[in-house]
Amino acid sequence: MDERKRLILNIIIQEHIGSGQPVASSAVVEKYALDISPATVRNEMAELEAAGWIAQPYTSAGRVPTEQAYNLYVSELEQKPLSKKEEALFSEETDDEQSSKHIAKKLAHVSNLAVIWAFHRNHVYYTGLSNLLQQPEFNQPALVYDISAIIDRVDEIVSDIFETVDFKPRILIGQQSPFGSFSGSILSRYKGHEHTGLIGLIGPVRMDYEKNLARVSYLINKLTAN
Repeated sequence: MDERKRLILNIIIQEHIGSGQPVASSAVVEKYALDISPATVRNEMAELEAAGWIAQPYTSAGRVPTEQAYNLYVSELEQKPLSKKEEALFSEETDDEQSSKHIAKKLAHVSNLAVIWAFHRNHVYYTGLSNLLQQPEFNQPALVYDISAIIDRVDEIVSDIFETVDFKPRILIGQQSPFGSFSGSILSRYKGHEHTGLIGLIGPVRMDYEKNLARVSYLINKLTAN
């Protein structure tokens, strides 16, 4: 992929993360003041689509990044520190289950995603699942059914994957996500003083991986016993 195609793909990814909507060639040119015509962008987008990086969800729409594009994007993400504002938000101690649940609710609120927190393999707390149903790509009846089926199986899924999750945050997109191919997730285990736990964020494939990776990483570092 040449430099111009990569720039256009990155713009489409950033726009899609922010809006959840297909991205049109005219929006790419106008918003980012590119020194190329909408026709040139359309041609580049056609080549990106042919190569499997973007897709057209329906007729006369813009384009959305594919799972392949998001995997490329996250493979090159640089670990960013959490903002000072959010550090303060998560500053309370997490030395007991009740305070951890409070932190989980804050994480669900600030990310607008679902949060799972397993205090051990067979003890799973989850919150923010209604956030998934508010995402624009999840307003289709078939996906609502899929999400509901996953919600019903959260405990079982976490129990199945618990021992396989790394002790550092890992991003799993689409086919790799244990919560369904329609989802993206960030999972990590941690070793506390008295137990091994797991934190996970679940959202659409287009979640803001950069910000959410920083959030999960901060909490894992905070929870890991020194």
